Amino acid sequence: MTLNDIDFKDKKALIRVDFNVPLNETFEVTDDTRIRAAKPTVVKILEDGGCCILMSHLGRPKGVQDEFSLRHIVDVVEDIFGVQVLFAGNCIGPEAQNAAEELEPGQILILENLRFHDEEKQGDAEFARQLAVLGDVYVNDAFGTAHRAHASTATIARFFPENKCFGLLMAKEIESIKRVMETGEKPVTAILGGAKVSSKITIINNILDKIDHLIVGGGMTFTFIKAQGGSIGNSLVEEDKLDLALEILKTAEKKGVDVHLPGDAIVADAFKNDANTNTAPINEIPNGWMGLDVGPRTIDEFKDVIMRSKTILWNGPMGVFEMDAFAKGTIALGHAIAEATKNGSFSLVGGGDSVAAVKQFGLADKVSYVSTGGGAMLESLEGKILPGIAAILE
Repeated sequence: MTLNDIDFKDKKALIRVDFNVPLNETFEVTDDTRIRAAKPTVVKILEDGGCCILMSHLGRPKGVQDEFSLRHIVDVVEDIFGVQVLFAGNCIGPEAQNAAEELEPGQILILENLRFHDEEKQGDAEFARQLAVLGDVYVNDAFGTAHRAHASTATIARFFPENKCFGLLMAKEIESIKRVMETGEKPVTAILGGAKVSSKITIINNILDKIDHLIVGGGMTFTFIKAQGGSIGNSLVEEDKLDLALEILKTAEKKGVDVHLPGDAIVADAFKNDANTNTAPINEIPNGWMGLDVGPRTIDEFKDVIMRSKTILWNGPMGVFEMDAFAKGTIALGHAIAEATKNGSFSLVGGGDSVAAVKQFGLADKVSYVSTGGGAMLESLEGKILPGIAAILE
């Protein structure tokens, strides 16, 4: 059942949102993307004539800690949604119940941080029941926490056997991943970057049956290059994963997947922005130098693959993009994906660093979809059924 199958008139929608947003020292929201992402769901329910009770966690509090109180974000939510937002100083108990009972159609109530209660992370049934009594319909719109079997993301759904659904954001996330993994137009290209092969191995194993091209960038490149006998200087490498890298290349070949490794690299004599730099073949990096970005030849080759792709998944940067000197590869890749998208390809960007990169370089609205859930998206790509999704489908 989807959000659009339910008429929310005079109903109280209990919505699990992901408002785990960054705050500065004076408790101002520094990135409101996740709040904006929940807006379509909230607006639909309010326009139906319902009201919204929003529950979320914020940070990793140990018990009740004021710095993690959701009251700090009430004003921002109010600005974004354009209606008055009320706040309950607890998420369960009399205060939450009274606030929920008094809520009128068209109003929004935010409950205090779920993780002020240890029972939330334990998936406690009694805690979930106390949350459930607050609403008539349960809506899960928090893809960012869908991989957690917590009380508000999984257990609670049992108390709404008939009245539960995904929010619009959650539905869009699921659909985007399905498009890459199942229904996407070929050729399908996965671009995996980042530091370590070990953190991406489950994803690689799961997607090799579904893709035509695998582009490898970032620090994990050098484990592949060294495994093939290349000289990588002082570049990052996982010595214990060399055999695994060769195994991946062999499996890809068997499955007919073209693996594209960088041919050249921007090398530096120190891990800092103002280090001396040079360009070197990826397998001939001198001792004392390390590869920190892909080189110009690689950019052209990768761009060529991307422009021929109809479905594109991007997870992980090409280099140390946080330093301007080593951001060119990641920027060029982002622009190539944006260009392919403009030409009709479908592109999904996910995972913390890739999302940070597309935002930093102004490309977020030039790709088809930017995932709001790093860990949840990665576990989906690994082929896992996420507890928060399973709970709605049961």
